[in-house]
Amino acid sequence: MAKIWIEAESFSELGGWVIDQQSMEQMGSAYIMAHGMGVPVADAKTTCCITESGAWTVWVRTRDWTAVWKRGKPAGIFQAHINGTALPETLGTNGEAWGWQKAGTVTLHKGDAAIALHVLSGFNGRCDAIYLTTDPDELPENDTERLAEFRRTVTNTVCTDDPVEYDLVVAGGGMAGICTALAAIRTGSKVVLIQDRPVLGGCNSSEIRVGLGGFAHTEYYPNLGNIVTEISPVMGGPGTYPDARYYEDERKENVFSLHSGSGAKLALNERVIAVEKDTNDPRRIRALITRNIRTGAETRYRARNFADCTGDAIVARMMDAKLMYGRESQADFNESLAPEKGDNQVMGMSVLWGSRKTAQPSSFPDIDWGIPFNEENAYYIRGADWEWETGQYRNQADETEYIRDYGMMAIYANWSYLKNHSRRKAEWSHDTLSWVSPVGGKRESYRVVGDYVLNQNDIENRVIHPDATAAMTWSIDLHFPDPENAAKFKEPFRSCAYHRGIGKPYPVPYRCLYAKDVTNLFLGGRIISASHVAFSCVRVMRTLGILGEVIGMAASICAQEHADPRDIYGKHFDKLKAMMEKGVPSPVYHAYDCDDSESYHFKELGFIHINTPDAAAKKFGDPALAQRIKALNVRHKNGAS
Repeated sequence: MAKIWIEAESFSELGGWVIDQQSMEQMGSAYIMAHGMGVPVADAKTTCCITESGAWTVWVRTRDWTAVWKRGKPAGIFQAHINGTALPETLGTNGEAWGWQKAGTVTLHKGDAAIALHVLSGFNGRCDAIYLTTDPDELPENDTERLAEFRRTVTNTVCTDDPVEYDLVVAGGGMAGICTALAAIRTGSKVVLIQDRPVLGGCNSSEIRVGLGGFAHTEYYPNLGNIVTEISPVMGGPGTYPDARYYEDERKENVFSLHSGSGAKLALNERVIAVEKDTNDPRRIRALITRNIRTGAETRYRARNFADCTGDAIVARMMDAKLMYGRESQADFNESLAPEKGDNQVMGMSVLWGSRKTAQPSSFPDIDWGIPFNEENAYYIRGADWEWETGQYRNQADETEYIRDYGMMAIYANWSYLKNHSRRKAEWSHDTLSWVSPVGGKRESYRVVGDYVLNQNDIENRVIHPDATAAMTWSIDLHFPDPENAAKFKEPFRSCAYHRGIGKPYPVPYRCLYAKDVTNLFLGGRIISASHVAFSCVRVMRTLGILGEVIGMAASICAQEHADPRDIYGKHFDKLKAMMEKGVPSPVYHAYDCDDSESYHFKELGFIHINTPDAAAKKFGDPALAQRIKALNVRHKNGAS
């Protein structure tokens, strides 16, 4: 019997299909999705080597993602084409669970064969893998654990060691992860940054498009925020912008790439799939194992310390760290904004979307598989920001696919009603969807217990802890399912927010930034040690980026002192305090034409101080420096280089 296994995400040409890696923990693999927003996308294509001539049975692992709502026809339908011929079965019609669907049987000759996934609708058909076999009675394995082992066997997957033993491994390339990695690198550490998407930025990337909240350079450490400011897009405030260019994905990567070759590595498209514990201390991480979401290659990264910036606490959960999920009860922390009885309700995932005007009337499929909309429940809107929010009553880590799908389905169903049936459909005749997030922006998932759990009373009573670090500047900002939306639909897909200002900036204790029961794990981004209420204040990305700078500096002290994260609080906080007072140095990307002494001053000052000559002169105790800077500014204004 001959057999051939093809991972869909490894296709040489993805066409209009996109890789989704968010459910690898549940599926054991990434998959690809035809994200066409109602319009069929270009085929995904690849070539495989047929090892013997004969009749081959072709299986495709897929699912009908709309079957969970038990309405209408399957939405994500497609066909498998081999050597230009369509196999007979329409795929993506096999029920709501991931499983194998027989595409057909085809006679193939030994040699190369062209395989394509051809979309029949523009509504997010999905494919995990393709299996070709000469045994017509063989049904591929589908149990998640056994299938994972089968994948590794059939693809001959081996785990390769990265040759470097790093000072810090950062898992997660959102704003917190980038800032953590860059701060550690610039303070002397060897660092690898692992990101499971092709771009950096997480929620602030062009894939998700959430703006940055919070402020940098505030009390109590006004020099914190250099890195998050450096990598922030120009259009970097809270809010959503319609164009992918506003999120400057390449800028984030370019800033990191400046340090390549100096103990820094960027590992894009790699997801953490396992941890290796120290044989002498099961509470200590020895290495992380990643899998490339495109090639399937596995890599082992070793380090002294690790930072979990994954958003879902992937590393912490694999290490069995103590976790928090949902809302704590009032009794837990005596918080007035907590519910009387705790529950698993969280702030949800936002699936952002927008539309544009067209010169000619544009159509949209009249779908029957989504929520049934009518004049009483339809939303007459042309786009949505944070408020299009789902999954408040679900597990944001384990049910990611469903949560994203529900938010996306609600968009399509509402839009279809506006375009095809609403009494105001003439107003929407020249509107077309321009963008729907294929990933979704998570707001809250697991939080990890540190040596201290920040809570509402700390913030509102202004309890300044001795290990104060970077300050939060956002309000207490709790999201809830929109009551009107929740009353009309079985499951809400929109939210509202309760804001309560905190007055002055409030500094986060360092003890919230490492795990209580994992010896060498820093906590970055959404998983830091805070109650649900306090988390609503600290969670915005600019604040989490600045806290990432603190983690990066602490990691460098750990490397220098052969210390663990907890040791910084007990033994070395004075060193961290001195570093926070100074801030992480930023390189000067622009230079003026000046003599050597001026070059020295500009390197020390950084480009930002060119426009503050008097302050610069005072800082360096050189009154003449101000005049030289002013003279250079005049020359520059007049066109000098």
